[in-house]
Amino acid sequence: MDGFIDRTDAGRQLAERLVSWRGRDVVVAALPRGGVPVAYEVALSLDAPLEILVVRKIGAPHQPEVAMGAVGEDGVVLVNHDVVRAVGVDRQRFDDAERRERDELVRRVELYRGSRPPSDLRGRTVLLVDDGVATGATARVAARVARARGATSVVLVTPVVAADALAALREDVDEVIAIIVARGSFAVGQWYQKFDQTTDEEVLDDLGRAARRVATARDGDVPWTGPTEVVEVVTPRVRLEGVLTVPDGARTLVLVTYVGGARDEARDLAVTESLNRRGHATLLLDLLIESEENDGAAVDLDVLTRRLEDATTWVVRHGAEGVVFGYLGVGTGAVAALRAAAGDSSPVAAVVSVEGRIDLVDESTVARLRVPTLLVVGGDDPFAMTLAAALRRRLVCESRLVGVEGVSHLFSEPRAIEEATRLAGDWFDVYLARGDAPARVT
Repeated sequence: MDGFIDRTDAGRQLAERLVSWRGRDVVVAALPRGGVPVAYEVALSLDAPLEILVVRKIGAPHQPEVAMGAVGEDGVVLVNHDVVRAVGVDRQRFDDAERRERDELVRRVELYRGSRPPSDLRGRTVLLVDDGVATGATARVAARVARARGATSVVLVTPVVAADALAALREDVDEVIAIIVARGSFAVGQWYQKFDQTTDEEVLDDLGRAARRVATARDGDVPWTGPTEVVEVVTPRVRLEGVLTVPDGARTLVLVTYVGGARDEARDLAVTESLNRRGHATLLLDLLIESEENDGAAVDLDVLTRRLEDATTWVVRHGAEGVVFGYLGVGTGAVAALRAAAGDSSPVAAVVSVEGRIDLVDESTVARLRVPTLLVVGGDDPFAMTLAAALRRRLVCESRLVGVEGVSHLFSEPRAIEEATRLAGDWFDVYLARGDAPARVT
């Protein structure tokens, strides 16, 4: 075995060895960041939920690749006393290093999971997945977190593991499943042709895709208040994938639009959940197709606006005639939402822009927009606040600008998206309630 093309290839090869696990009550738990794309392929193959267990290695001074220990969620910590003694680190320096890694761990938990509670692991088997295991420190900490949360069995699943780490790993896991058991010292990256650092955006994209898949397949395991399905929105120009959720008795529908949106996808799902709980149906829609995801030139506002207009027409024709519509746009998707809402034949009754690219809103949109418009920006982003204030002064429609206190441009702070969602929900509750036609979304 020569190794793997990339983490996706490694995950698919692992999945082939795990077919006997399909149908069991398992949770696939990834170690971010590198373990997530591997775990996504495993979870997809096993039709299992994808969770994260956030851990951080405590690297030695001047040798960060050497693990003095590791920290995990719920206050779990592991100390490698032999390494600590070998590198001559005293208790104070170790505690300082642990504190730094704990701070980063908290940041990642807030970014990746937000306000969502961890998966219920009580009485379940956890397949713990990383992209490679050299010392085993982080995997052991993750296993302890899983057991503290009630897992009855923890199986470490990894493309490559160091033979020297197996004895220590088996103190914390019940089984190790690996394609390659490497002898001698090695770096995980040497077994991959492509081993670029996994980004936060890629982690969130995989978690979002996994959440959409579970939402479609297992209604009982997801937070939606009504039936959810992945739909193919077929327009005259392109086919788009959307996630449609319809609470019982819904009389309104909000199209939540983003562009590419890998960084925000998981949070967009949290937005739709909140709107569903208020009784609004939602259609979560990426205005880019897969082949355009990495092509910045594909983000043409005219094209994106037409796609949103066509998608709205598609919804009306497929059972939602008479429903009261709203648009909630995120980032560049907010510009498409404002432009489409300003169209002469738009059925939209209200629009909300969250973290919108206000700088891209043209004067034609400003002049034609007639529906109640809410602009939500980071209160700690003076540039966005200035642009949004200037836009609002030019609008002739009913409008409101809210700068969310303590939030920057990227809305990555704790509870930032929750506050933006609350504001959007309040706006739609008022301005979509004017319609009285019952929804017939199917």
